[in-house]
This record gives sequence, structure tokens and C-alpha cells, in this order.
Amino acid sequence: MSTPLTPESESQPMSQLNTPLAEIPLDAVLPHRAPMILIDKLLEQAPDTLLTEVNISAESAYFDDASQSVPNYVGIEYMAQSIAALAGLEASARGEPIRVGFLLGTRKLTFAIPAYRLGERYQTRVSRLYQEDNGLAVFDCKIFHNNQLVAEANVNVFQPQDTQAYILESQAGKEEEKAR
Repeated sequence: MSTPLTPESESQPMSQLNTPLAEIPLDAVLPHRAPMILIDKLLEQAPDTLLTEVNISAESAYFDDASQSVPNYVGIEYMAQSIAALAGLEASARGEPIRVGFLLGTRKLTFAIPAYRLGERYQTRVSRLYQEDNGLAVFDCKIFHNNQLVAEANVNVFQPQDTQAYILESQAGKEEEKAR
């Protein structure tokens, strides 16, 4: 039996920006806007890696009053937004605009808990495994609670250079299929 990976055991030397990472507004690095920003804080960054945090409150998106929690499947969005935040930090560092990306799917998705509980903090570590020049990438994603692994997945994402052109091209392809 292997020891679960924790944020500490996976830690790497983290870079510092001129502004402390935790003070960077999330809407400055994410293409999302409230109320759809689900992560709460940027904690640590290294090349190809970001650690974020979410604090579960009654105001959390998808919070269920009956169970006093957020369903575990929302963890995939915590992972996706952490990936988007890493892409946003990297784009900002290059002086480029924040771009929209698309969650394509997951592999090896597992949840060790049924829900994210009220009053608890969870950390999400995303690490880029592979990225093509066209914007297709794969990330190793893990969610931790009190240093225990509670969710993990390999997440496939795509960030086109020109989002509008990509959407228009996709729509045109669907129209062509319908015409057949």
C-alpha cells in the first residue's frame, strides 16, 4: 500500500511574484466572474504547478443545505478552475490576456469522500503532465483535506489561441453534419 500524496510531500520550490500569490484577485487570472469563481485562494506556484484552496461555506456554489456540504463531483470544477488559474498566471507573466479554456474530460477520476463539508478547507494541486503547441494539455490533479488525498484525476483541457474562431468553426462543423 502506498502512502497518500499530500501537498507537503509533493511540494516543490515555489516562485514568488511581486504581489504575494494569495493577494492576487482570482478574477485577474480566471476568465470566470462571480458567482462562478469556485476556488477561494491561490497558495503556491511552481513551473507547471499550482496549489489553490477552497473554503466551504453556506455561500459556496452548489452548497446543499440539507447535507451541509458541496457534492464531491464539484471537485472536478475545483480542478478545472485551478488549471485555469495556472494558465492565467502564466499568461499574465508573459504579458498576454487571460483566455478561455475547455474541459475536455477526465481519466482515473476517484473520490474518497462523498462531499466537501461546511467549514472545511480543501487544497487542489494541479500539475501539467503534457501540453501540445495547439493548446491541448493533460494535468494531474489532486484535492487534499488535512493532508489526506480526497480526490484525484487526470484532466484533459484545451485552450485555443482564438476562442471565438474555435467556437465559430465548431458551430460550422455541427451545421455541416446536420445538413448531411
